[in-house]
Amino acid sequence: QVQLGESGGGLVQTGGSLRLSCAASGSFHSIQAMGWYRQAPGKQRELVAAITSDDTINYADPVKGRFTISRDNAKNSVFLQMNSLKPEDTAVYYCNVDARYYSGSFLLSGASWGQGTQVTVSS
Repeated sequence: QVQLGESGGGLVQTGGSLRLSCAASGSFHSIQAMGWYRQAPGKQRELVAAITSDDTINYADPVKGRFTISRDNAKNSVFLQMNSLKPEDTAVYYCNVDARYYSGSFLLSGASWGQGTQVTVSS
């Protein structure tokens, strides 16, 4: 029901910045929470930042003060501005969207994942 297109990853030096973008498309009623997760090699996927439909924001402790999440409801998009990047931020970053959609006459909720975008921070 929801397709996610991500962009903005790449290679950057320590202290540099990147901006990730994710746009949702498809057939859905509304989008609730939007967020970013990351997964480094050999580690579990972890939450980086999330923003709800009423703009409540949550950050993982390692990125507080360096990353900023925002959303554009008119464009069904979420962004992650990453500043002061560190080598430990190196990971594949995934967009996650919690959307409501109709299945027949039923309004359901479900989460969708983007394909992931690689962020590499060199020391």
